[in-house]
Amino acid sequence: MRSLRRTLGPELMRDIALVCLADGVVGLSYGAIAVSSGFDVWVPMLMSVVVFAGAAQFLFIGLVASGGNPFAAVAAGLLVNVRHVPFGFAVGDVLGKGWARKLAGSHLMIDETVAFALAQRDPARRRAAYWFCGISLFVVWNAGVLAGAFAGTVITDTALFGLDAAFPAVLLALVLPSLKDPRARNAALAGAAVALLASPFLPAGLPVLLSLAGVLVALRTPEEKKVAA
Repeated sequence: MRSLRRTLGPELMRDIALVCLADGVVGLSYGAIAVSSGFDVWVPMLMSVVVFAGAAQFLFIGLVASGGNPFAAVAAGLLVNVRHVPFGFAVGDVLGKGWARKLAGSHLMIDETVAFALAQRDPARRRAAYWFCGISLFVVWNAGVLAGAFAGTVITDTALFGLDAAFPAVLLALVLPSLKDPRARNAALAGAAVALLASPFLPAGLPVLLSLAGVLVALRTPEEKKVAA
């Protein structure tokens, strides 16, 4: 532990601890929302261990709880996690050698671990930040989900405590940084418009999948825009 503290430094360890605290609160809300929505206690707990991807977990629970098709919810969750493909290329060097380390490291590959790793220039510091952040978040997230799941057996209305806002807040937090790019912003607006227009006519879950049509806006190159103009 002392060696890890020397490698990371007190400031980085503090930043990781604060992120863990915030994610623990979100995990608590996820567990409470899942159970109060009608899921058994073991469902959010199992998903948190096996999936370990907050946005995808919220999306699945939210879509199924609102009457959506479970297969559509799984597909939507997979699409949300497509961003992990470039993540793997970006932090592949920190996972180490051997299939066991790569498998464990891939399971811990979330936005926070990647962000902390990429922010470090020294290779040893990158590896330490990735693994310390990933393992800490895995423990705290699952502890929060466990506490929230049991709390959800008592709480009948999560909206009363504002817990229902955690799901859209998490997705918004994921999207906001990328909206600085005009192409990403236009794609998000187009996708939101498609989802809103389709919602009154399609079952829950399908409008979210159709909103991916907004990606076509981002795929248009600047040269194509000039020609179109």
